[in-house]
Parts: sequence; structure tokens; C-alpha cells
Amino acid sequence: MKAKQFFCCVLALAWALHTPWAQGRAGSRPAAAELRALQLSEQGEQTRIVVELSRAPDWKLFTLNRPERVVIDLRHTRSGGRFRAPAPAGRVSNVRAGPQTNGTLRLVIDLTERSKVQANLLPAAGGQGPRLLVIVRGSGSATATATANGSGGTGGKTSARRGETPARAPAAATVTAAPSTPLAAAAAQESAAPATVTASAPVRAAHAPADAGRPIIIAVDAGHGGQDPGASGRGGTREKDVVLGIAKALAARINREPGMQAVLTRDGDYFLTLRQRIGKARSAKADMFVSVHADSVRNPAVSGASVYVLSDKGATSEQARWLAERENAADLKGGVSLDDKSAALATVLLDLSQTASLSASLQAADRVLDSLDGVGQVRKPQVQQAAFVVLKSPDIPSMLVETAYISNPADEKKLRQPEHQQLLAQAIFSGVHAYFRQNPPDGTQYARNRERSGGGEGQALARGGR
Repeated sequence: MKAKQFFCCVLALAWALHTPWAQGRAGSRPAAAELRALQLSEQGEQTRIVVELSRAPDWKLFTLNRPERVVIDLRHTRSGGRFRAPAPAGRVSNVRAGPQTNGTLRLVIDLTERSKVQANLLPAAGGQGPRLLVIVRGSGSATATATANGSGGTGGKTSARRGETPARAPAAATVTAAPSTPLAAAAAQESAAPATVTASAPVRAAHAPADAGRPIIIAVDAGHGGQDPGASGRGGTREKDVVLGIAKALAARINREPGMQAVLTRDGDYFLTLRQRIGKARSAKADMFVSVHADSVRNPAVSGASVYVLSDKGATSEQARWLAERENAADLKGGVSLDDKSAALATVLLDLSQTASLSASLQAADRVLDSLDGVGQVRKPQVQQAAFVVLKSPDIPSMLVETAYISNPADEKKLRQPEHQQLLAQAIFSGVHAYFRQNPPDGTQYARNRERSGGGEGQALARGGR
């Protein structure tokens, strides 16, 4: 009997160890690392970039030329709270962060000139998590070396070549880890025809010489119109009418602000396709696209505002569309054309542009949501992501604002009041304005004013939370 019981216990243990649950626990993907903070400091002839993390991720660093940038990919990493770019310092003119479709968090660091870049992963110590230290020094050409210090951790997986400086193709990317990746291969393929990549967001538009002091252009899109009335309230209020009123009020407020200019996608009751709306924003060389709507659901008790940006799924589908139609597609902002690039480099260019655009969209949308919270109830306290077509321009930061629920009787009544439309317009403007004060596009009056003031605004890097 005892032998039989022992045999049964062994079988039970073997079964437990081979169940999908046990295998999943043993081989499950580790929890995502978190980007906690990013700091810039100038020390003599070098600029130090400290990326504070919750744990050591797999990471990859490479440089791009024309313009000069450092790109850091942190695998299985997410941004803690809401990323706020630090003020420029030393050789760093701008820092952006954006999620990739594969769970990678990409940091893009704009440099003022070609530089030597050295990266070093420092282990956790003294109560701090691991830190990625990037040092930028003056150089006649852009090169990068990376090392992984400390013991174990996922950071060591791609460190085999991190002590080397790979040969750099002329005017192409210098990759320090996994040089066989599509990014490295694409850069090498195009060494004979280097691309002028303007993946930054905000980005200097083609119509904006560096010293022009041009206005920041906001495309304001009133949803629906013409034969498309949108949602309707129980009192007969039509979405297309109230959002046009809010859009006009928003455009008027933007135009009253020195250094800003609004462009309405429609200024009357007529129909535009979703792609036509995007096209109007692109034709105006807009720095941001804001689409105004009024939501509706069956439950009349639901009320409040919400703000959307593009989802990863939407970005992926749009990238495929652009790559498939790149011979006929309009150029990216800054004059970057895809039609003469290899498939691999076109993918890289578009990916960088989308990353920058989505990062800017998230930051600006978060500020708009904060402002709307001061006007009335916010239905969804976090910025939402969806595959709305009007958000799919790969190089223009875009957001869709659901100002209220027209299906809610109280919200419907407010939406019909010009005074409330003005309040909503002011709230949206305040969020957009706050974003551009901290992140002025190159060549704009805002950028010139910031340079004259020494970049005093937005010195602090938010460490998370609203």
C-alpha cells in the first residue's frame, strides 16, 4: 500500500511539473522593465544622459546621421507614468520616447552635431535601480560604443559586441549591438544614397527655415458633416453641428495666440472623407492634428470627456499602407521621400517618424485631458488608444477629443450652449499650448523665444503620475 501511495505521489508531481500552468510559470516572460526617469547634464566637453530603470532590460544603441541622433531600444520596457522630455543640455537638443509594436520602448536623442557616443549599463546599487549611462562627446564623425557592466541580468544578452566600434557606412547608422538587425542592414544598404531623416516630433517642416520664426500650425477637424450627421441626442442635437461650433471656437482661440495658427478641415456643413481630413492637415504642413467629436452610447447615464491617440495596431496597418503605396505617397514632413529607398530603409524611416509622432501625441493628449478635467467630468482618466483613421498620419502628432456624450441629456444640453463650447475649446487649447511651450517645433517663433530665454521652461523631467 505504501509503495502504491508513493508511486501515485510521483505521478502527481510529474503531471504538475508538465502542466501548461507549470510550464508557463517556469518559462513565462519576465515582467516589463520600467523607465523611471531620464536626466541630462553638461559636464565640461561631454553631455551625460542617465536613463533610470526598474531593472536591466535587453537594449540596443545605434546612431543615425543627417540629422544626428542616438537611438536606444529597450526591450520589454514601458514608460513609468507619462514621459516628459528634459530641457536641452550640451550636445542634446531634444529627447523623445515612444512605444514600439513589439513591446520595445524607443528613446530618440537629437544631437546638435556629430559626436562620439559611449553607453554603459550600470548595475543597481545604493538603493537605485540599474542605470544606462550615455556619454556624448565632440567628434568629427558619429560613432558609438556600448558596454554592459555588472553581473547577469537580461542586459548581458546582447553585449557580445558592445565593446567594439563597428565600421560605419558613410552617412548611415552605426550599430553597436546585433549589427545584423533590420535597422543596421537598412542603413548599410543606403550608404550610397543617404536619407535626410527628420523623425523628430515636433519636426521642422519644409516651409520652415531655422530662422523664420513661423507659427505653429494646428489642424482643427470638426467630425462628420454634410450627409453624415454623426451621433444625435434625445433632444435632436446633431454631433456635426456642435463639434463645428467647438472647432471654430478652438480655431479662433488658437489664432488669437501669437505664434500659433489654426487651419479648419471644414468650416461649414459639408462632407469630407477621413483621408481628405488627413490630406488637408498634410497640405497645411500642420504640426498637430486635433479632431473634435461628441460621443454616444445607449446608456444615457454615461457622461464625460475622453481623448484618444493612435493604437499600435493602427500604426502597424498604416505603416503597411504607406510602404505598399510609397511611390504615390506624399513625402514625410521635412521632405523625406520613401519612393527611392529600399524596403528596409523605408521601413526604418517610417518607423522612426511614427515613433516620434505617437510619443508627441501621447504627451499632448495627456495635457488636453488634464485641461478637460477642469471643465467637467472626464469619462476616462487615461489617454485611450484606438485605430481611428483620422489619427493615422505617420508624421503629424494627432488626437481625437470626445468632448462629451451627446447621448447624455445633461451633456447634450451643455453642448448646445455657445458658452460651454467656448469652455471646451479653451480647455483643448490650453493642453495643446502647454505641450508646444515645452516642445516647440524647430523654426517656429516658440522655438526662437525659448532659445532667447535660455530654455528655462520645462526644466524638470516628470517621474510619473499626472
